[in-house]
Amino acid sequence: MLARINTLTFNGLDVLNVDLQVQISAGLPAFTIVGLPDKAVAESKERVRAALNSLGLSLPAKRITINLAPADLLKEGSHFDLPVALGILTVMGIIPAEELSHYMVMGELSLDGSIIPVNGVLPVAIKANARNMGLICPAAQGSEAVWAGIKDIVAADSLLSLINHFKGLQTIPFPTKQIQEKKQNLLDLKDVKGQESAKKALEIAAAGGHNLLMIGPPGSGKSMLAQRLISILPPLTPEEALETSMIHSIAGELKDGRISFERPFRDPHHSASTPALVGGGRKARPGEISLAHNGILFLDELPEFNRATLEALRQPLENGSVTISRVNAHTVYPAKFQLVAAMNPCRCGHLGNHDTECSRAPLCAEEYQNKISGPLLDRIDIHIEVPAVSPWDLADVKPGESSAQVLQRVIKARKIQAERFKALGAPQLTTNSELKGELLEQACVLENDARQLLIAFADKNHLSARAFHRTLRLARTIADLQNSAKIFKLHIAEALSYRRTMPLKRI
Repeated sequence: MLARINTLTFNGLDVLNVDLQVQISAGLPAFTIVGLPDKAVAESKERVRAALNSLGLSLPAKRITINLAPADLLKEGSHFDLPVALGILTVMGIIPAEELSHYMVMGELSLDGSIIPVNGVLPVAIKANARNMGLICPAAQGSEAVWAGIKDIVAADSLLSLINHFKGLQTIPFPTKQIQEKKQNLLDLKDVKGQESAKKALEIAAAGGHNLLMIGPPGSGKSMLAQRLISILPPLTPEEALETSMIHSIAGELKDGRISFERPFRDPHHSASTPALVGGGRKARPGEISLAHNGILFLDELPEFNRATLEALRQPLENGSVTISRVNAHTVYPAKFQLVAAMNPCRCGHLGNHDTECSRAPLCAEEYQNKISGPLLDRIDIHIEVPAVSPWDLADVKPGESSAQVLQRVIKARKIQAERFKALGAPQLTTNSELKGELLEQACVLENDARQLLIAFADKNHLSARAFHRTLRLARTIADLQNSAKIFKLHIAEALSYRRTMPLKRI
């Protein structure tokens, strides 16, 4: 007596097929799971036993063996509960085997037989759809699976309803798509008093997807500005929303199976470890940079982060992905995020303030700023000073420009970029920050004076090749905001003004 259930395990976002085989044979009563299960999988036999007892069913007094093939692949997670239970019910003749043959199955069982949510339903649904199979999953996540385009979904709330469905006693309705309600955005740029140059830098960063570093004393509004960047970014496209939601589904952060079209904003504390920020741990889970995919990663108090943790950002900032290496596997997560960082000019934060100047200046500033390496700073396109706000600006009751007004310019600039990328044969690109190689040269047509200025500045200040190209991309975005097909000297000059070094010895 043998039954087979199609289920899965994960390697990052990759869904790996697992053939769950159930055999009930003569012998002393036993319940064994083999095939390299972890602790959560090994414990599923007790949850399955209790769930069946709640339905008035007892396991046969025989030897029950569960094999998870391939046997050399580590199986992790509680989502094997439901496949094990359905395999046993099939062998016992309660559910016909042919009814389950074209389904992928995942779900965790409660002791009362209810099916509770598990992580990763969305990528599994996409995998099942690619294999032309159906999906059996928890009812709470049926709406999540629908987004994959799969046509046959059985989203059950209990083991009993699942049995009745396959025996024809009831019909489990097909789930519907659900979208997260848009949060009421109370963060608006018009709330920020003064800081006009910083707002302009924020607009350029939003239009071109550029990384941004804000340097200023405590209370100057750096965090306020960073939090309002999300209000001037266009919503996710359906493709971006699906890709981002897959990562959040794996991490268990997709609430109620609802897809969100808002860009993620992640702001980890500076005490975050390297695995928490980059990804890793025993199960190689996605980190903050992957959860910020297609959105913003805000690092406040940048020098307070661990040096090794910050250096781990260098490769994802270039490649848009992160590879987590383990002895038995390599896991790759997408990590195309926009880095926004904020810091004080020195540890006490008063460098350049004549009234409260630090007694250890400029040594205090040098020690503090040297915590951030040159290669990391080189990957940040825009460096902007955010000075203290004057009382005159704070007392001004006239509202500034709203986020909605800035957003319209950002959308217009991104539309220009999208049309250019399409004409260049690279429709997969979304912002100027992704331009590389030959595409960068074709997109950045420089007027002669602009070229001479850039070459002269790069030669005098010893710009690296990376800084040179990032300046070109930044100038391209500035020109797009001004609806200019060519890059002129004024655009290059503004882009270069954002590459100035931090004020180590400014008094």
